[in-house]
Amino acid sequence: MATVAEWVQGARVRTLPNSVAPVLVGAGAAAALDGFSWWKSLLALVVALSLQVGVNYANDYSDGVRGTDDNRVGPLRLVGSGVATPSSVKLAAFACFGIGAVAGLVLVIASRQWWLLGVGALCIAGAWFYTGGSKPYGYSGFGEVAVFLFFGLVAVLGTQYIQAGTVSWTGLACAVSMGTFSAAVLVANNLRDVPTDRVAGKTTLAVRLGEPRTRVLYAILVAIPFLISIVQVIQTPAALAGLLAAVLIVAPLKLVLGKATGPALIPVLKQTGLAMLAWAVITALAVGLS
Repeated sequence: MATVAEWVQGARVRTLPNSVAPVLVGAGAAAALDGFSWWKSLLALVVALSLQVGVNYANDYSDGVRGTDDNRVGPLRLVGSGVATPSSVKLAAFACFGIGAVAGLVLVIASRQWWLLGVGALCIAGAWFYTGGSKPYGYSGFGEVAVFLFFGLVAVLGTQYIQAGTVSWTGLACAVSMGTFSAAVLVANNLRDVPTDRVAGKTTLAVRLGEPRTRVLYAILVAIPFLISIVQVIQTPAALAGLLAAVLIVAPLKLVLGKATGPALIPVLKQTGLAMLAWAVITALAVGLS
């Protein structure tokens, strides 16, 4: 039986900035429209975190039963390592999805935008079928597209919309930034796993591109949010403060472009996530208080 510490490790806490950051900038974009609501932001955060942990457990389950994690390089996987049964990990995933669904339902009822139920259902389906089902899209190289969509556009613009009742160009700029940051985290993860994924038949985008081009892709993705900070000056001069987060992306960028492999790439996920979180906090304050 897995210990509490192993369950926490299996939840992949290092990936949680991918959930927190989009809600922060979405709330900041809503504040720029005088639509900020603390309790709606809090519920949106519950939705984001629940789905993030849920998809992490779902990936653990699906990859584990397929044998993809039998020779894993990265952190502990519950099923692959044998410390937890597949059924218990699957149950944990759906429990998290359930928590997110309830919090999302409260937001839908409060906003009376019933069409958002469809968006929520799509998010849960996207979380499960990333590595679940007979033809998981994560095994075909579409994971980064899904991450950009769900952790970028949906998370940021959804957070802004349920509070302000509309979206803005500022919100869209922040959504693109969060989407590219999140995609960069996944690219780094898949870059580390290229050798084992190729053997396991998991054709991620990194496997398709090969390591050299994947490293270039990572650099492009992490550069986009800072370019957006510069462009946002046209509408909100204070948004230029987002460039301060660039100091946090230097270390992971050096590792990726320095041709680090295997376990040496593990810190890149955490470092990229922290850079994303810092950019989100700074930008949310800049656009929200401007």
